[in-house]
Amino acid sequence: MVKQEALKSQLENLRGSIPELRGVLLASSEGLPVAHSLSNGTDPNRVAAMAAAATNLGKRISESMATGGLSEVSIRGDEGALFVYSAGPKAVLAVMGPLDSNAGLIHLEARGVAKEIASLF
Repeated sequence: MVKQEALKSQLENLRGSIPELRGVLLASSEGLPVAHSLSNGTDPNRVAAMAAAATNLGKRISESMATGGLSEVSIRGDEGALFVYSAGPKAVLAVMGPLDSNAGLIHLEARGVAKEIASLF
């Protein structure tokens, strides 16, 4: 229970440091939600599955292109952005923001949170 609270605290801190975020979710590498802070009724099961799939595809691309281990995947759409970070071998961190979100700030904050989460596993 202590670990779950620590994970939830990390997500809330990330959300608090970047108020325009639409959501933050931690998933297992198998695509199951572990903890989340989502707005606008987003389904955590769906986001977790897609974030894990994006990470797994990114890992395969990274390996085939010989760019080393995967750190993150960025996806920009017409109305928003999704950033998925590897949080150790067992978890992925998904961060959703509006189209005009500050990617540099998101990367700065989320990379640190992903490292913290990896150490909790």
